[in-house]
Amino acid sequence: MEQFAAGKVLRGRYRLDRILGRGAMGHVWQGADVYLERPVAVKTVATDLLALPDRRRTALARFEREAKTAARLDHANLTTVYDAAVTEDVCCLVMQLVDGTTLDNVVDGADDGRLPVPAAVSVAAQLCSGLSAAHAAGLVHRDLKPQNVMVRTSGLVKILDFGLVKVLSDADPQLTMTGETLGNVAYASPELLAGDRPLDARSDLYAVGCLLHCMLTGRPPFDCPNPAEMVTRHLTAPPPRLADGGVDAPAALQDLTHTLLAKRPEDRPDSAADVYAALAPHLPAPDPAFANRRMPPEDPRRPFLVPQAPVMPR
Repeated sequence: MEQFAAGKVLRGRYRLDRILGRGAMGHVWQGADVYLERPVAVKTVATDLLALPDRRRTALARFEREAKTAARLDHANLTTVYDAAVTEDVCCLVMQLVDGTTLDNVVDGADDGRLPVPAAVSVAAQLCSGLSAAHAAGLVHRDLKPQNVMVRTSGLVKILDFGLVKVLSDADPQLTMTGETLGNVAYASPELLAGDRPLDARSDLYAVGCLLHCMLTGRPPFDCPNPAEMVTRHLTAPPPRLADGGVDAPAALQDLTHTLLAKRPEDRPDSAADVYAALAPHLPAPDPAFANRRMPPEDPRRPFLVPQAPVMPR
C-alpha cells in the first residue's frame, strides 16, 4: 500500500494537495483531478490500519463497502462520489469537494452563537431531505455532527463523510473496527452509545434533534466537559427543552425537538420524511414573486426557502 503525501498523484490522475480532516479510517485530502482540471476531495485509509494482514483485510473490506454504498447515493444534500480504488497498491475514495463552511462555523458566527429559528429549521429540513435518500438506500450515517455538515454560500446544505456508514442489511461482525469510536459523543444516539441493539434510521434522527438543539441554543443538548458524563446523560437524563435554553420557538417545534431526543427509538418519528413534514410549517416563507416568475433567476436564498423534498419511505 503506497504512502500518501502532499503532491502525490493517485492512479495517475488525482493529486493530493493538503489534509482537510482526519478520522477513524484515515485522512480526507483536498486535491485535484488533473485530467478534468477540477477540485476534488480524496479519502485515504490510515496506514496503521493496514500494517497487519488481518487489519488490512478488514479495513479494505470496509472501505470497499463504503465506496460502493456511498456511490449509490444521488441527492442534492449529499456529497457525490466520483471514483474509487481498493487495491493492494492504492486505496482511495474520490468525492465532490464542497465549497462552503461547516455548520459549527455557521453557528459560531451567528449572533449570540445561535441561529434564527427559520435558518435552523431550513438546515434541519435539508438534513432530513438528504438522510431520507440515504435511509431509502438502506444506509445509516452514524456520525452526524456540525463538522460533517457543510453549508454552501448559496445556503445549500451538504452532509459529509459517510465513512461510518452502516448498511442496515449487513450483519457481518468482521466489518466492525475493534476499539473504534462510533459517532461523536455530543450528537450520538443512546442506542449507538450503548451498542446493545441494531441501529436504524431513527439513530440519525436523534442526531438531527441534537443538531437542531445546538443551532437554536448554541450548544448540544448534553453539554459537559467529561465525555463519560455526557454518555451517561445521553443514556439516562431527560432531554432538555429549547425553552430551558431561553429559545423563543413555536411550541410545535419545541415538541418536535424534544421528541427527536427521546431515549427509545420507537418514541421518535419513524422517518426523516416525517420530520421534514413537521419542520415544513416553520420554514422561511417563500417570496411570492419567486414562485410566480416563469424563468426565475438564481436566488441565493432558495435552499432555505424551498429545500428539496425528501424521499418518501417505501
